[in-house]
Amino acid sequence: MRRTKEDASETMAKLIEVARTHFTKQGYAEAALEDIVAEAGLTRGALYHHFGSKKGLFRIVLEAVQKEIAERVEAEAAKSEEVWEQLYNGCGAFVAAAVEPRSKRIMLLDGPAVLGWETWRALDERHSMRLLREQLLTMQRLGSFKPASVEATVHILSGALNEAALWIAQCPDAEAALEETMSVIADMLLGFGRPAVRE
Repeated sequence: MRRTKEDASETMAKLIEVARTHFTKQGYAEAALEDIVAEAGLTRGALYHHFGSKKGLFRIVLEAVQKEIAERVEAEAAKSEEVWEQLYNGCGAFVAAAVEPRSKRIMLLDGPAVLGWETWRALDERHSMRLLREQLLTMQRLGSFKPASVEATVHILSGALNEAALWIAQCPDAEAALEETMSVIADMLLGFGRPAVRE
């Protein structure tokens, strides 16, 4: 039984990786299930068994992309012990990862179009927004974040980061655009700082 579960898990992982490559290169509309299953060495039946449909497969691929980005955000944030640097590093990691060719088409372009904004936002909430919320709550608990609505701040920052990623993805000089974005984010985060103590 254990081997069967391991085999099924390996089958799914292989199919997701192959599908991610096809969705990245060709986009959702042009990616053919026949090509995906052939490259993965599987059958359409196996795909339908595990994912139900092409859209079901795409959703799992998108979630894998978002999970990978969230892991990078956590890794970058953990490089500092200072909470504001953690927040800044995490924001930078999110934008940089989102605009990489391996992620941007699936996450920024096809994701909302194929699955709809409601589903896309629910997946974003489960990964990147969750980390942002946890960081801000920690900062507020430590007194490093002024008394303000964490929920409002999460949505404002998340919206800004997603919009910045969309903009950078279309820029001819993505590297310069990313640098400009991070400069603006640094300035923006100053506005969320703890207010000065008044006597």
